[in-house]
Amino acid sequence: MSFKATATKRMKVSPACPGPEIIAGAAAVLLNGGLVAFPTETVYGLGANALDPRAVSRIFEAKGRPADNPLIVHVAAPEDTRALVAGSLPGAAERLMEAFWPGPLTLVLPAAAWVPPQVTAGLSTVALRMPGHPVALALIRAAGVPVAAPSANTSGRPSPTMADHVMDDLRGRIEIVLDGGPCGLGLESTVLDLTGETPVILRPGGVTPRDITRLLGRVEVDPAADGPAASLPPPAAGADNADGPRSPGMKYTHYAPRAPLFLFEGRPELVAAKILAAARDHAAAGRRVGILTCAGRDDYRQAGEMVLAAGRREEPASVAAGLYAALRKFDESGVDVILAEGLDGGGVALAVRNRLRRAAGGRVVTV
Repeated sequence: MSFKATATKRMKVSPACPGPEIIAGAAAVLLNGGLVAFPTETVYGLGANALDPRAVSRIFEAKGRPADNPLIVHVAAPEDTRALVAGSLPGAAERLMEAFWPGPLTLVLPAAAWVPPQVTAGLSTVALRMPGHPVALALIRAAGVPVAAPSANTSGRPSPTMADHVMDDLRGRIEIVLDGGPCGLGLESTVLDLTGETPVILRPGGVTPRDITRLLGRVEVDPAADGPAASLPPPAAGADNADGPRSPGMKYTHYAPRAPLFLFEGRPELVAAKILAAARDHAAAGRRVGILTCAGRDDYRQAGEMVLAAGRREEPASVAAGLYAALRKFDESGVDVILAEGLDGGGVALAVRNRLRRAAGGRVVTV
């Protein structure tokens, strides 16, 4: 798919007090069919007017995103969802919105007939979220329309948590990047499917299974949310999406650095020994080795060309916040292979494990 190159403007904006003139200008770009990258509390999003099919198609074009991968629609208030959902809102959805919106929770609900199929990827459902970031909310309110926005990166790459990451991937492909500084959470939102009898987490994130269970009494986690990525080709042109992913992040290899990433899971001491042995083997073969750790081991520094710590194992939220930036630093360094420690546990650790397994694309070693 070809795209028309454009001059991308990077505009600094204060999260504490988004400049009205800058926000108004970005909103005008959205209403004119343009693309605007903006910060959220999770990662940077790439926004288009969700009610404009041609603008939404430009998102797929700019990212190189498979057409069967649905988008999340961002709204400025819970009541804005009513026009996008078929029928009345379930009581569970209203309770979740009250408890977790604005915030990192996306709800999958039956789509109203006028939601463009480009947004839903041909599914009968729509994914909705109210972001918890002042810049994102100001932009959506100024535009006065729901904003479809996946992560603002080239499809398959680590999601952007800084404006620099957006520029690295999408410069010349989009009109504006609103630079609001680093994102806080660092991982995409939890995606919760409310269309069945039991709520199902399709993608883990900052709102955890325990959080949802406390509110609703029960929740299931889709097996794909904690399993290896299925690297499947996109559908042929004109094909339906009957077997397509119900949520972003479910079907394809995602979040991947340029170098192949091997993920090692198991008891920490066994994982460390396996990584050290693998590092020596790769180095002996002339490969530059990067090691991603959450344990802070000094012996890695002797084995790896580049060793990066993405937070601490005891604090999964710190690993989440540093994960994508670390993967992009490995890209900048030009390592040939990345050896990464896994993270056990539930909650945010489940979300980190999901992203690492997707980034590994099936290269998971259990010890």
